[in-house]
Amino acid sequence: MSDYELPTPPRPRAFEIAFGVFQRIVAVLCLVSGLGYWALLIGVLQNDVWRFDILPVHWKIATASLAVLWPVAGVGLWMLVSWGPVVWIVAAAGEIIMYGVFSSLYGNYWPIIVVHAFVALTYAVFRLVIYMMPGEKMHDGNF
Repeated sequence: MSDYELPTPPRPRAFEIAFGVFQRIVAVLCLVSGLGYWALLIGVLQNDVWRFDILPVHWKIATASLAVLWPVAGVGLWMLVSWGPVVWIVAAAGEIIMYGVFSSLYGNYWPIIVVHAFVALTYAVFRLVIYMMPGEKMHDGNF
């Protein structure tokens, strides 16, 4: 037996655990949003107005893109990997552009813009506080 001991990784602090829980809550919301877009794509909503084959081209592009991006963002956030928030930013930016910039095409759905802004601000505050905390840092800022 040798006197050499392997170093133990630092234990996550309470704020880092809360950050992980926050990311997983957002992940569930991403998956639900993705399921909503998939429902449009496959025709679960038995409404002739929202049939994919008769949607305008701009809705087809948005629906198909977000149906892929939201579940991928959800999986990345759930796994607490670094690309999860990046994909979330791309999907959220897509919806903000849809409902904010092109509201004449997609409608004015401002609650989703507020939700995305709140999540982005909360994420930034978590990252800033974790960065500013004294002590030993986690390797990737997650669990």
